[in-house]
Amino acid sequence: MSAEPYFYEPANGHGLPHDPFNAIVGPRPIGWISSRAGDGIVNLAPYSFFNAFNYTPPIVGFSSIGYKDSVRNIEQTREFCWNLATRPLADAMNASCAAVPPEVDEFELAGLTPVASRLVAVPRVAQSPVSFECKLTQLIQLEGADGHQVPTWLVLGEVVGVHVDKALLKDGIYDTAAARPILRGGGPADYFEIGPEALFRMRRPR
Repeated sequence: MSAEPYFYEPANGHGLPHDPFNAIVGPRPIGWISSRAGDGIVNLAPYSFFNAFNYTPPIVGFSSIGYKDSVRNIEQTREFCWNLATRPLADAMNASCAAVPPEVDEFELAGLTPVASRLVAVPRVAQSPVSFECKLTQLIQLEGADGHQVPTWLVLGEVVGVHVDKALLKDGIYDTAAARPILRGGGPADYFEIGPEALFRMRRPR
């Protein structure tokens, strides 16, 4: 490490060619979220702020910078699906983030097939090897340390149904690397793929 780290206060700007925050907190799972509006129009969009937050019940969440179609749809219907973005689906995932009007079907735009879920009225991405069916638990507008709200919404949902390609279950254990998930790495266009060469194991101390 260098003797003196680079320091900045985000409120005053970072002074670098690109904000390093996203790259430091990464790579991050991609929240590839499908939703349906109250009038039935389907939406599909990727969010780079996504993760899992609880085991029982299983809860996942994503953050939307701006009150976008996904947030509005989920607030209306209280349902959504998360779809695993993989290396073979990277281009389709990227196509689904195009800034288009709410009436445009991103499934069609990205050349993807919507397939009916079992427990929610939101379609999943048929080509994705893993999907979660989710029901909204909390919708929270974020606040800064000064207590003022910022135009970002955190969507939390309980996973009520899980779809997993059986080919990814090796002796009953999910093989993360075999799915070839992609993750957002920060920078203007950086992504990462998880492969078996990245695996190492550590047991928890007893």
